[in-house]
Amino acid sequence: MNPKSREQLVTGAADMIRRRGLNATSIRDVAKHAQAPLGSTYHYFPGGKQQLATEAVRWASDTVADILRAKLVAGPVDGLRAFLTLWRSIITDNDFSAGCPVVAVSIESDSTALAAAADAFSTWESMLADSLRDHGADAPEQLATLIVAAVEGAVILCRAQRSALPLDHVAAQLEQLVATAMRQHA
Repeated sequence: MNPKSREQLVTGAADMIRRRGLNATSIRDVAKHAQAPLGSTYHYFPGGKQQLATEAVRWASDTVADILRAKLVAGPVDGLRAFLTLWRSIITDNDFSAGCPVVAVSIESDSTALAAAADAFSTWESMLADSLRDHGADAPEQLATLIVAAVEGAVILCRAQRSALPLDHVAAQLEQLVATAMRQHA
């Protein structure tokens, strides 16, 4: 079996879950979408759909974490902007038909995929909190949770309203909050 096939299945599952949700995404549809043989899904994911969903969530988590890691080096404002830019790009590039696969799994799963979603959110929050703390922000954990929750909620609103305006509003407020939190200790 080709490791590229496994990667295609994981990224294909993440893409379908962020568009359709977990329950409306079948393994057969993922294989077709990923242009991978159906048999490879059973080879790579003997635990079935939940195992594939768990891997898709971990892939999404790692993708966001890599972006945050690269930008948080310059500071929390740059990390926040990268986080916001990523989600704005996802929703607008997909004509508001795609959101976050981690959110979709959080809503529709009660298995290991849900645990992976919780880990994803915790990872993003921890990365943001560490950067905020390193730059002297008060209550960095609470501010990091607010950032993740506000951005994910804004993505949902953007999809429903078919507009980037909710994310733009949240972005402006979060940037102001982060800048204020850091100025207080400058």
